[in-house]
Amino acid sequence: MSPITKAVFPVAGLGSRFLPATKASPKEMMPIVDKPLIQYAVEEAVAAGITEMVFVTGRNKRAIEDHFDKACELESALETRGKTALLDTIRGILPKGVNCIFVRQAEPLGLGHAILCAMPVVGREPFAVVLADDLIDAQPCVLAQMIAEYQHHRRTIIGVQNVERGETDQYGIVSHGARFGPAFPITSIVEKPRPAEAPSTLGVVGRYILTPAIFDHLETVTHGAGGEIQLTDAIATLLLEQPVLAYQFNGVRYDCGSKLGYLKATLAYGLAHPEVGADFALHLEHLARTHTGSRDRNPSPAVA
Repeated sequence: MSPITKAVFPVAGLGSRFLPATKASPKEMMPIVDKPLIQYAVEEAVAAGITEMVFVTGRNKRAIEDHFDKACELESALETRGKTALLDTIRGILPKGVNCIFVRQAEPLGLGHAILCAMPVVGREPFAVVLADDLIDAQPCVLAQMIAEYQHHRRTIIGVQNVERGETDQYGIVSHGARFGPAFPITSIVEKPRPAEAPSTLGVVGRYILTPAIFDHLETVTHGAGGEIQLTDAIATLLLEQPVLAYQFNGVRYDCGSKLGYLKATLAYGLAHPEVGADFALHLEHLARTHTGSRDRNPSPAVA
């Protein structure tokens, strides 16, 4: 079977949870410190050895294309002003030998439909899917971990992690067979089950290694939750034909599709940033002291 050289980035979503910030700007371009979410996603794919980046875009997503394109005027201005470090940063956004391909999803019909839109580009090869909303801090990166497992098993592999029981209705949830390592067989998968009906608390997160057989199922699956073509439903029918594995990765995931997860990621990556991390830590310590002192001086009134 072919090596994995392509990664699909579904970026056509509306980003409604971050309105009004995403009214005219893609949610994938929201920055964590000084890099947009989509750049972190592409950097993970590059670190995993992937060279073909396939973006499934929609309306108001032009900024993503511009971000990975050459910026002649900006580069010229930086060069003229002698800002060499910034110039190197801009030129290094997309490494040499890495190509970007943009495919349009005409209407938002779900994650499964977005992946189906990439079929003419991907062809009959295994490929990765990366959701930029899920920012994962891991060494090695999660895609590299999963590709290593794929090379051993040659099966569709889905990234999973334990979630709170009360949050199962926000995820695809898997049940599984015996576990003999980080990758283990899935016995069933269901999209966003109510907590009382969830078969487990292992939720699917935004990393997939898919075999081309998934396209056959995406083409025939009926519309599911929200009236959309759900990738989870296509995987459920794929399970009837061949084994599918779950992979419980090593790493810390930040759900940047939620405001709280986005703030947590900003905090964590800000503290680790080589340029501002130390000063940011001092500022947070100052805020903590100030907040504690203010609370001690102004205790909350007793509740009757």
